[in-house]
Amino acid sequence: MSSKSFKRLLSLSLGLVLTQVSLAQAPNPLDAVPEKMPFDVPYGAPISLDRADAILAAAVAESKTRGWKLICSVVDSGANLVSFKRMDSAQIASIDISMHKARAAAKYRRETKLFENGIQSGLNYMITLDDVIASRGGIPLINDGKIIGAIGCSGGTGSQDEVVAKAGVAALK
Repeated sequence: MSSKSFKRLLSLSLGLVLTQVSLAQAPNPLDAVPEKMPFDVPYGAPISLDRADAILAAAVAESKTRGWKLICSVVDSGANLVSFKRMDSAQIASIDISMHKARAAAKYRRETKLFENGIQSGLNYMITLDDVIASRGGIPLINDGKIIGAIGCSGGTGSQDEVVAKAGVAALK
């Protein structure tokens, strides 16, 4: 081996070792210990059918105003389906997706948008969590500081689904 080849090999080897050392020393954001439990919202009594239907009426009205054909679901605080609206000509796949978004928002006590953001930011462990959906449009329904259910909307883009779900949430107040 020539001295030039040896120096090049030595340089590459040293570079790999230094890269491994710097990667090993990089702080992992998941190792941070928060002072308070995140998303620590207690579960409350399940939402009634009348309230779920009022929330869905507001969501569907918003969707119609914008000319979007969506499917919206409301689950209770135990993530069980309470009510569901399928607009004419909405895509069939969105039936299950809207329910999935609502279930995930209720079970994990957070908007499904946070899963979307987390996975896009490289927090790939989130895809291993049970019943997660990484798409916005699932939002918990909170009344008197407690989760009474969640709404999930699907059929448009994630941002369209989110706008319609938020219109439903606004009807809760």
